[in-house]
This record gives sequence, structure tokens and C-alpha cells, in this order.
Amino acid sequence: MPRLEPGMARIRVKDLRLRTYIGIKEEEILNRQDVLINLTILYPAQQAVADNVIEQALNYRTITKAVIAHVEGNRFALLERLTQEILDLVMTHPAVRYAEVEVDKPHALRFAESVSITLAAHRD
Repeated sequence: MPRLEPGMARIRVKDLRLRTYIGIKEEEILNRQDVLINLTILYPAQQAVADNVIEQALNYRTITKAVIAHVEGNRFALLERLTQEILDLVMTHPAVRYAEVEVDKPHALRFAESVSITLAAHRD
């Protein structure tokens, strides 16, 4: 993850628990499962800090609502694909300079709490 430079803000959305169709086994295709999503987003926040108005800030509520709609409204064979689609959705916001998305699939392995995939993107 890039270093937090002066003037940049780091937004973290932690443990967003959603239900979706994820997997390739028949029971996974037929039944929704929990996924746990963590987002980290960096954006330049100088104007938001100076003006103290929402229009100058990156609206994390808007981003989160879009993620919820996308995840709950689609089906995914692979955790990698789900993670990439969320990352692409976050990166559609021009103010985002860096984003990292981690998606956990709880109980995907018998003796593990979860399996997760993390992907990142940045723009200069």
C-alpha cells in the first residue's frame, strides 16, 4: 500500500458483510453465501479539509451502495473475479488515486476461518 502523503485521505470500509452467489460447486451456485469485503481508498482531500463540504469529499456512502448493489445482484464463479469487479467499480471514481479490495469467503476451507483475495490499483 502506498505511503499516506500529506493532503491525501485514507478511507477504510471494514467488514462489509454481504450475501452473493460465489463458487463453482452446485450448492454454491444454488445458495447465497456470505462474503466479507474490506476497502482501502486513497484520494486527495485538501479541498474537503479546507472547505468542509461534502461536495469536495469522496462519498464513501455512494461507493459502498454501488458495491452492495453489484455484489448482491450478480453471480461469481471465482473470488478473483468478484474482487476485480469491486476494484473496477471503486476505480471508476476519478478522485481515487489508489484502491485495495480484499474479499473473504468464510469457511471456504475446512480448517480455515476464511480464504481471501486482495487486489489493488492506482492512478498517477
